[in-house]
Amino acid sequence: MSAIAVSTTINGDEVEFLCQAEETLLDVLRERLGLTGAKEGCGTGDCGACSVMVDGRLVCACLVLGAEAEGRSIETIEGMANGDELHPLQTKFLEHAALQCGVCTPGFLVAAKALLDANPDPTEEEIRFWLAGNLCRCTGYDKIVRAVQDAAQELRGS
Repeated sequence: MSAIAVSTTINGDEVEFLCQAEETLLDVLRERLGLTGAKEGCGTGDCGACSVMVDGRLVCACLVLGAEAEGRSIETIEGMANGDELHPLQTKFLEHAALQCGVCTPGFLVAAKALLDANPDPTEEEIRFWLAGNLCRCTGYDKIVRAVQDAAQELRGS
């Protein structure tokens, strides 16, 4: 089977790669490009551990083919921090201990950033609804929701 050449933008950088037609974007990110932040939790789009942004839309990378990245703009957890400076969401997740094993954390962070980019002042109900596609098997969701609320407040400057 012949490889497909793909040109895309990932975290602001122009990237080219070869992939097989059946390879998922998650596999390409992790195995071909070394971007291992997104995790495979279920492989069926039910857990959100592999959440990334594609052209400004939150998607599960396990449900997108790598070839579909052609000409698209992709944002992953690796692009969230600014060098050594963590994004406020990352800082608040640490401060609120909103993580345990860490498998779900990158997906939660990408999804929470997408929420705050769309709605900088979400209610608790809106946060819980937006993050409903991300599952955590280790802990409850209260610390995660509090971290997102705290980050939203910081980002708004209040």
